[in-house]
Amino acid sequence: MTTSADLSMPPFSPDLPAAPQPAGTTTPDTPVTFGTLGLPAPLVRALDRQGITTPFEIQQATVPDALAGRDVLGRGQTGSGKTLAFGLPLLARIAAGERARPRRPRALVLVPTRELAMQVNEALLPLGKAVGVFLKTAVGGVPYDRQIDALRRGVEVVVATPGRLADLIDRGVCQLDDVEITVLDEADQMADMGFLPEVTELLAKTPADTQRLLFSATLDGDVDALVRRFMTDPVTHSTAPPTAAVSTMDHHLLLIPPQDKFPVTASIAARAGRTIVFARTQLGVDRLVNQLAAVGVRAGGLHGGKTQRMRTRTLAEFREGRTSVLVATDVAARGIHVDGVSLVLHVDPPKDPKDYLHRAGRTARAGEAGAVATLVLPKQRRTTLAMLEKAGVEPAQARVRAGDPVLAELTGAREPSGVPVRDEPEPPRQRSSSRPGGPRRFGDRPTGERRYADRGHRGDRRYAEQAPGDRRYHDHPRGERRFGGERGGRSEGWSQRERPREDHRGTGGRSRAHSY
Repeated sequence: MTTSADLSMPPFSPDLPAAPQPAGTTTPDTPVTFGTLGLPAPLVRALDRQGITTPFEIQQATVPDALAGRDVLGRGQTGSGKTLAFGLPLLARIAAGERARPRRPRALVLVPTRELAMQVNEALLPLGKAVGVFLKTAVGGVPYDRQIDALRRGVEVVVATPGRLADLIDRGVCQLDDVEITVLDEADQMADMGFLPEVTELLAKTPADTQRLLFSATLDGDVDALVRRFMTDPVTHSTAPPTAAVSTMDHHLLLIPPQDKFPVTASIAARAGRTIVFARTQLGVDRLVNQLAAVGVRAGGLHGGKTQRMRTRTLAEFREGRTSVLVATDVAARGIHVDGVSLVLHVDPPKDPKDYLHRAGRTARAGEAGAVATLVLPKQRRTTLAMLEKAGVEPAQARVRAGDPVLAELTGAREPSGVPVRDEPEPPRQRSSSRPGGPRRFGDRPTGERRYADRGHRGDRRYAEQAPGDRRYHDHPRGERRFGGERGGRSEGWSQRERPREDHRGTGGRSRAHSY
């Protein structure tokens, strides 16, 4: 592997003049701006239009090294500005080169979840337009056709989850030969989720002299193998300890009797303000959403078992304030970035300190105030305190029951209305043909790979390219999974394939295309 000095890509381009630099040597009293960090003027102006004028600490530390072509290891607490820390130098360097060739992106951003991919893309898309750099997400749970079309036309930056990117490569519509910059965001989570083999395989397909930027809330032993194999003389910037010891974040351990668990949860969820509630399982999330609705608290549920369309809708409603409570699992939580979350509630205490840190990091972001409350049953107290100690947290402990004034004082809890919430029906997934028996397409399937106009022809070879792992019909509303009497006695065979997603996960095949 070549060193960073061998990179042929210049840090600046005559076509993209850098923002004016201050005269003379920068002193500690000189205010740091995005211009003084060496970013090109079009990017600085685009940031200024968004009201972003002062770089965060992690951005001040990493942007100059990344612009110079160095491999960078960056660690900062969640909400500290890591997306712009890698996104700004990536866009500046890619803008200095040529347009991407068809099927060959010039930069790659790997993230563990679909939500995080969309969050990164949303943050960088307007900045990319300012310098003529095109971005595209490649994630599971959405149709292939637009991703394939964009790659065939040529796109400079691909923001992807490992599974879907690997699948696009297998289909021959993406090659990584031209990749000049690779970013791994939340690398520790990708290792925790079991993506390390796929990430390793993807990085091995990029050129040896590719610049690597690795950003994460924590940098520990889980990512050492990636660092040793793929990074050359990396410079490390750490702007926060790997603990939740944030001065603007309060931690509470609420000891409750078992019979009061839901009443306490419901009263906290009924508080004023934006709240994220964490449960351990997907079933627990769905059950809690329904229970809260029954007592008058509207909440959205977010977990890996839901379709991408439903997940996007739920997050949009939470961000826009149509719902003030989001109930989520750990696997969906790390991609959540919503401003103004004033309380994180652990209905089920996490077992791993890192999970606690990531959950807690949804509040008190970028200097805002926030609180974290953990509901603990008597039998969970010892193990939860041990976990919190490893996380570097010393919570305030209180014994509470439903209706206690101290509960309202600590969390803002209040009595739910008791009027059941009527669930809004989901809009139709996709328009189907007006002709009975006409073609019906399902949003999560690649265009043209499964159509139902010729249902009676078992030998129709149009299905040949679709791997069994992609045939997941549970993602569709029930009304769209009924095929009337056209299949006759074969209806049982179709219901056999309508299994929950968890039955496929980890069994190999194409299931990785739906990585989140």
